Amino acid sequence: MKEIVVISGKGGTGKTSITASFSILGKENIIVADCDVDAADMHILMKPDYVNSQDFYSGKIAEIDQSKCIKCGKCQNVCRFDAIPIIEGEYVVQPIDCEGCGYCSLVCPRDAITMYEPKVGQWYVSNIKTGTKMVHAKLGIGEDNSGKLVAKVKKEAKILAESEAKDFVIVDGSPGVGCPVVSSLSGASFVILVTEPSVSGVHDLKRVYEVVKKFGLTAGCIINKADINSNKATEIKEFLDEEGIELLAELPYDENFTKAMTQGKSIVEFEDGKIKKILENTWENIKTKVNKK
Repeated sequence: MKEIVVISGKGGTGKTSITASFSILGKENIIVADCDVDAADMHILMKPDYVNSQDFYSGKIAEIDQSKCIKCGKCQNVCRFDAIPIIEGEYVVQPIDCEGCGYCSLVCPRDAITMYEPKVGQWYVSNIKTGTKMVHAKLGIGEDNSGKLVAKVKKEAKILAESEAKDFVIVDGSPGVGCPVVSSLSGASFVILVTEPSVSGVHDLKRVYEVVKKFGLTAGCIINKADINSNKATEIKEFLDEEGIELLAELPYDENFTKAMTQGKSIVEFEDGKIKKILENTWENIKTKVNKK
């Protein structure tokens, strides 16, 4: 079983649309993992049924037992995050401000403060329209630990792929270079970088590839909307040559990408034109490369 991770240095490059297209082309031979847990949208294109839902708990939050609290104020004094205000005469922890350091529980003379693991999101195993399954998740609003939730999604996708003897796990990673991206890359067999020919596209491609290099992973690149700025497209290709990154495909700008998404479809389902052919050839090329590793 091989793991293909699709990432981009910035949002708006078409990463999810391309990942969905490869998921459609891979049919029942893959497990899909949506690791963009902060702003998940793969479900729009893959039509999951949410048949299996599990709560996800992570981190630590302080909680004060008011029956034990003697209102000495020591907890408030040591809290560096101003997470323990006085509300209606009682010291109360504000969960959204609490960083879970546990200092307040250590200084409490009455052991009135306990640390608990909060629910920060949910993860799902769903049947999808290709006849296979998708593991995906949703992080709660304002919650941290997205990297841990990504790790959970990837772990469950891998277990599922092995148990069902699938050849590939294809991962839609988060944009950017933060903790969720690092977690998405762990254990990857091959990385697909999706970029666009713009100032920010070039800059963020270089940033995210630095992360890929630190993992020692092999990567290829797809330039989406390659014809909107020929100078920046040339700059991207020069960078790829310098770093030894294969140019997997150049996709022309096409409004059908957006039209397809508004109908809940990938571009390879929506039309039978040039882009579909390019993506079909690219997918076959990627499979060949990954199977040789």
